[in-house]
Amino acid sequence: MAAVAGVTNPAGAAGPPDVSGPADAAAPPVRVLIVDDDALVRAGLSMILGGLPDLAVVGEAADGGEVPAAVAAYAPDVVLMDIRMPRVDGLAATEALRAQPHPPEVLVLTTFDADEQVLRALRAGAAGFLLKDTPPAEIVRAVRRVAAGEATLSPTVTRTLIAHVTAAAPGPVGPDPRRERALRLLTGLSERERQVAVALGRGHTNAEIAGELFMSVATVKAYVSRLLTRLELNNRVQVALLVHDAGLV
Repeated sequence: MAAVAGVTNPAGAAGPPDVSGPADAAAPPVRVLIVDDDALVRAGLSMILGGLPDLAVVGEAADGGEVPAAVAAYAPDVVLMDIRMPRVDGLAATEALRAQPHPPEVLVLTTFDADEQVLRALRAGAAGFLLKDTPPAEIVRAVRRVAAGEATLSPTVTRTLIAHVTAAAPGPVGPDPRRERALRLLTGLSERERQVAVALGRGHTNAEIAGELFMSVATVKAYVSRLLTRLELNNRVQVALLVHDAGLV
């Protein structure tokens, strides 16, 4: 495939990590675009992902400004997006990408855990984040989860993010548009949906919610899916942040 300006289409590298979970031979590989201004990081991620039968690194970009052309050229399913880049950062690129119809999923890459920039990326619709020192096998599993439509943040990380927001953002003086929007959206939920949303805001797992609300895990999953549809959100972490914005946790 011809390269887009500033964007490369690397050949698959040998030596991927030994990751459990055999690929479905009937399914096409998950197409991955790597966006990072560090060529060594791009090469490392390509080596980790490129040789696996169910994953294919279809392209690379060195700056967020190259993302639209790269996505148009390579049609990735998942974009690994660095946050800090010199011209157009990953936050702006993620916000622009997720605003498009039928965008790929985005996993942001960062050296900071629970950073305000991560929160902004999650609000924009990123499916999760990876620290750059994440073990290779965990990176592979995260890409697979995101491609399957799952958020990559554990309940523990969700709690950390919510705590970070609480500590970093004291209540504003006067009207708060974000809080008013969150309350308006949550007011339209049924009582049971609202209970599930608040439990997500506390970082609870599906099993914990099931025990707390006397539901089956399958019923909790159905409620979570319904919440995402009704609130027009991408993942359960965005629900948790919306609940926080409304002041319910």
